[in-house]
Amino acid sequence: MSDNIFVDTNILLYSRDASEPEKRVTATARLTELWETRAGRLSVQVLNEYFVNVTRKLSPGLSPEEAWDDIEALSVWNPLPIDMAILTRSYAVQRRCQLSWWDSMIVAAAEAAGCCRILSEDLSHGTSYFGITVENPFASASDDGDK
Repeated sequence: MSDNIFVDTNILLYSRDASEPEKRVTATARLTELWETRAGRLSVQVLNEYFVNVTRKLSPGLSPEEAWDDIEALSVWNPLPIDMAILTRSYAVQRRCQLSWWDSMIVAAAEAAGCCRILSEDLSHGTSYFGITVENPFASASDDGDK
């Protein structure tokens, strides 16, 4: 397993969310670190979710052109396509781990990308799925003991 880190959609969104200034600072710092180390990974699913949410749900959000610029920049992270192999693994993850379909797809894509961690606010901080540990960058230090 490499030092690659899979980034869930919510981390990308918080880096653009003016209504959550503390989370915006944290998300931006983590993404900057991933750019510098070239360790960031994501999937086409994440990019799809990002585009929709950053243009429709954030206030103020981005224009479609600005969101597309972000997606083009993130394309250097070689987003994993969602193919039948990822869908099949997602189904197995969902059945075994009792995760939502979307979270199962995140875990399956992170596994396929050879990631050691998933940055996510949605998945349970400190939980490990198939050797991939979830890290919520917004969790307090005391949350580490709740594994």
